[in-house]
Amino acid sequence: MHLLIGIILVAAVVTLFLMQSPSSTRPSSTARFVQRPLNRSFAYLSNGLMFRRDANGTVQQLHSPFVEDAIRRQEKAASRHGWKEGTTFGVRAGGGMRNFDPAKEKPFLSSSLAFDHNGDLLYFLKDDTVGGLFRLEQASGKELRLILKQRLDLADITLSPDGEKIAVSSTQPNATTNIALLDSDGDNYREVTGGDTLDSNPAWVPDDPNALLFQSIGLARNQDGYIVAHGNASIQMLDMASRSVTPILEDRDTDYLKPRVAPNGDLLFIRRPFEQPSYGYSDSALDTVLLPFRLLRALFHYLNFFSLMYSRKPLTSADNPAQQADVKEILLQGKRVDAEKALREGGKVQGIPSLVPANWELVAKTRYGDVQVLANHVCDFDVFDDGTIIYSNGQAVFSVHHDGTQGLVFSGELVAQVVAG
Repeated sequence: MHLLIGIILVAAVVTLFLMQSPSSTRPSSTARFVQRPLNRSFAYLSNGLMFRRDANGTVQQLHSPFVEDAIRRQEKAASRHGWKEGTTFGVRAGGGMRNFDPAKEKPFLSSSLAFDHNGDLLYFLKDDTVGGLFRLEQASGKELRLILKQRLDLADITLSPDGEKIAVSSTQPNATTNIALLDSDGDNYREVTGGDTLDSNPAWVPDDPNALLFQSIGLARNQDGYIVAHGNASIQMLDMASRSVTPILEDRDTDYLKPRVAPNGDLLFIRRPFEQPSYGYSDSALDTVLLPFRLLRALFHYLNFFSLMYSRKPLTSADNPAQQADVKEILLQGKRVDAEKALREGGKVQGIPSLVPANWELVAKTRYGDVQVLANHVCDFDVFDDGTIIYSNGQAVFSVHHDGTQGLVFSGELVAQVVAG
């Protein structure tokens, strides 16, 4: 009895000690928020749409002439081929019905933005079939098409310090992502990294034209070639002269994301805990229980295809609406985030709910190895030429100034990427 009471007392003391101890040894941001206007132009992405905020605070959505022309072509095609809807001519080769309503077609969305030294805006647009890299000239307002290819999927656009080259991340059909380079006019496209990895977010080193920082994640596949897990994100540096890669920041328990070099030489990046992938007995049991239902679903779609082919009628009376992504779940820095849950339960920055937790930190590391946390709840950031930083918590954009003070620039709906002008 006495032994049991002693064990209970020891457990209580340990519990109180853990409750009073800090949950992490990482330093937290102690930034002061002040009301300071940001008289600078920048662009941002929201729900795949492009917006630009000028130095006076005016925000306007940017429209691509290429996309507007594509919409007009879709409308003309719909008027010519609309009679095929509901017939065997409207059945896709892979099953399901073709969609002749342009309003239901997947729109062209942007995956990345970047400014060049002239103030021109570079952006990448894609839909299900084609992708293109474009330049919007600031002076003339003219849109130039740099690259347009079937199944092209680029992101993370960044220009070299001299403005002569563009670095991007390029997603391949086998689900890997490589770093690619091309000239500023869109010519001479070539990939400079490879392997079974996700290489993304390239960043040029201003004082070394042959050095390129990037974020890298290793992939694990099963015997059938399917991706079953991925490793933590590290920051690597590619020496394009020697074609060698050197690890810069790597920790099996930490993700290091989106490297950027500040004008003073500091290395800026996002740091967050790495979540180890797990597949336990509960997952295996759930898959076993759901297996018969998944087989029945596959069989139904197989029979439904033949019913559409030969009788022009589906096996269900539903009107088969086009599938849409769940808007409550979004992708931020490679991680799926339940937006509804995050806004309900997550933390806030200056009273504005964040889509990412406080342990998503914006960190600066000096050339001497000193590390400082500049901000928390950071899902994306960029830096201006004078060293001023802007970052997003998913719902708003904030500024970080030289003296460490921060300010609210504006609040919006799903600010996924910010780009300094």
